[in-house]
Order: sequence, then C-alpha cells, then structure tokens
Amino acid sequence: MRFSLVVATLGRDAEVGELLDSLLAQGRSDFELIIVDQNDDDRLGVIEAAYAPRLPLRRLRSAVRHANHARNLGLRHARGEIVSFPDDDCLYPPGVLDRVDAAFRASPALAVLTGPAASPAGGLGSGRWRAESGAIDLSNVWTSVIEFNLFLPRATALSLGGFDEGMGPGTRFGSAEGNDLVCRAMAAGLHARYDADLRIIHPDKRLSDVAVARAAAYGRGLGFALRRHGAPASAWMAFLVRPLGGVAVSLLRGRMHDAAYYFMTWRGRVTGALAAEARTTRSLPPLHEAA
Repeated sequence: MRFSLVVATLGRDAEVGELLDSLLAQGRSDFELIIVDQNDDDRLGVIEAAYAPRLPLRRLRSAVRHANHARNLGLRHARGEIVSFPDDDCLYPPGVLDRVDAAFRASPALAVLTGPAASPAGGLGSGRWRAESGAIDLSNVWTSVIEFNLFLPRATALSLGGFDEGMGPGTRFGSAEGNDLVCRAMAAGLHARYDADLRIIHPDKRLSDVAVARAAAYGRGLGFALRRHGAPASAWMAFLVRPLGGVAVSLLRGRMHDAAYYFMTWRGRVTGALAAEARTTRSLPPLHEAA
C-alpha cells in the first residue's frame, strides 16, 4: 500500500464526507484512510457505512480530544509507505496523490514533502507562503509547512516520534506542530522539500471570528517552535514585527476586530517564545506500530 491518510476529526460530519469524495476522485486504489473519531456520539457511523464499500476505511474511536494524540494514534495503525494527515474540512484537488507519489519516486532521499494551503475561492489560503519551490531549512520552514499538506515516509514519521502531543489544537501551544516535526526531521539530517504547486484546499479562516478566538493559542505555538528550534533573526523579525504593523493599520482604518486578531497573535508569539519549555530542543522517542 502506497499511502495512509490519517484524519483526526471532532464535531464535523458533512465536511468529512466531502473530503472522502475528493479522495475517491484521486482515481487511485493504493491508499487507506484512517479516521480517528474523537466525537462522543456516532455521527460518523452513517458516513463510515456509506463510504467503506468504496474506500479502504478504518475508524478508530478516541476519548482524548487532542489533535496530535489522534494523529499519532492513526500513525501507529497506518500501513502505507507514505503517511499524511488531512484535516477533516480540507479537500484534495485531483492529482495530489499522483504528484506526491512521483516526487518520492524521483528522489529516494526525500524524507518530507510539503505544500501550501489553497483557498476555496482560489489562490493561496491563510498564512504566509513561499513563492518558490525548494529545499526547506530553518529560515524558510515557517512559510513552508501546514499539517494537512505534509507527506513523509511512515518509517520516518514513526522514528521521529510523530507529532509532539504537547503542541497543537487542544494544548496551550495550539499550532506549529507541523513545523516542529519538520524541524526535528532536519535536525536528524533528513531532506525536506516544499512544492509551491502541491496545494490542498482548506477553508480560509483569516480574520474570522474563529481565527480571533484562536489567535493567542496559535501564536503561542509558533513562538514556542521558533524558540525551540533556534530560528534565525529574519524569522523573528517577520513574525514579531508584522503583527504589530497589522495592529497599527487596522486601528487607523477603524477595524477593531482585525486589530484584536493581530494583537492577540503578537502577544501569543511572545508568550510562546518566553515559555520555559521552549528553551531546549526536544527529541521524541520513536512511536511503535500498533499490534
């Protein structure tokens, strides 16, 4: 089996069905889908019944509401050569798996492949994204990684310990767990590459009420990762100065909602960078496959 796609999900059902439709449209039969269901109810039972005849699908139930715990649980059960972790509200455009397959076959030394988020309305989605494809390093990893567009060999993901369960949604450091994983891969001497044309569609939540509510936690995650991995001064300048500029411009335009988002993002990043846990680089013990 070539691919294992691990989907951690909570509180969604229709979106999961849309994701599965986009996977069926890939036109490949060499992948498995592992849904890690964190819901208290059985809302996904109907979807599982509808799609299981057409997709190699397994649903794992988890009482722990924690994205990285769910991803690691799915990773331990995965059997594909390459793993990825699509969000439960994203969509795979046609040809994504073909493109990833070709990249890994063309470069046996490739250990991590990433791409940007695409907006449903067209163009790039939330976040700052590199314009050019190329190797990932500590200066550009911060604009090269999003968790739902991250592919790596399963053996590599297991050896790196998967995602840090002290980071990500459901924790104090609510983002940048993908950047952290890629940084740990690079620290182990592995080759990581960004493909600007490898795009996965995800709802664009910039400056939305959801984004404002999450801004502080997401900011803490990025600040934490910047400090943990010794990001260069250029990255610090970009991610600490730009939000303050956003605050100033938003205030001048009378956009208090937007100003709050930028301020909470800035404050979160500073708080994450100053956290005691971020002062030392941390490697994780390997994960072991489920029996």
